[in-house]
Amino acid sequence: MTDVRLLFRKAIRIVALMLIPMPAVAESDADLAKQLSNPVAALISVPFQFNYDANIGANRDGDRYLLNFQPVIPFRLNGNWNLISRTIAPIVSQNNVAPGSGSQTGLGDVVQSFFFSPAKPTQGGLIWGVGPVFLLPVSTDRLLGAEKWGAGPTAVLLWQANGWTYGFLANHVWSFAGDGNRAGVSSTFMQPFLNYTTRDAWTFVLNTESTYNWNRHQWSTPINATVSKLLKVGELPVNIGAGVRYWAASPDTGPHGWGARLVVTLLFPK
Repeated sequence: MTDVRLLFRKAIRIVALMLIPMPAVAESDADLAKQLSNPVAALISVPFQFNYDANIGANRDGDRYLLNFQPVIPFRLNGNWNLISRTIAPIVSQNNVAPGSGSQTGLGDVVQSFFFSPAKPTQGGLIWGVGPVFLLPVSTDRLLGAEKWGAGPTAVLLWQANGWTYGFLANHVWSFAGDGNRAGVSSTFMQPFLNYTTRDAWTFVLNTESTYNWNRHQWSTPINATVSKLLKVGELPVNIGAGVRYWAASPDTGPHGWGARLVVTLLFPK
């Protein structure tokens, strides 16, 4: 656990140094930054999202370090349609999240989404995508996952104009197989988002990532505020950002109060 915390602190210092304001970049870099705000953009991107949350557990003495590996890969189906693959693979290190649970470090359950999306926005500027989402029980520890297979629908819609991006992403997952001794999954995820990208490729993001557990009738709602900058590492575009999160709603045993977020995204434009 100590090694994980040291690595997390080093990552914060590195991101802070890289977020020092830089000279204005070309408009094409701003366009890339805007595409990152679009969950169904035809752009290969590989985000690494670091999250820290505290005050977890019945005694509020637990904490969690979470690295989400989130590759986004578009496939052109024809001249009118794209298929966008979005994967969330969580790597977790947590401590005292349940009474007597101790520490766990490993891989959590993977969430895999596919969006069928028109290649061009509608005449009104609407960008949208729909498809299936799957829950894959690949966790390396029973306290890091649900141990259930799940599936359901997912959808996203958004508009982009004058540097602004606003929209809504949602999915619902029902479990259909897995460990019979574990509780079933019936969970709705909702993510309204508002982003603004400047001409010199800074992006300001405000969103929530709300999850409603229909079995327990409980909300988990972190509010996230981040700022990021697109820059070049050699010829590779990289978007680096940092911000804070506040848990507006959480189960008694969930996170409370303030947390932190760091994001490093590698871009592979055509």
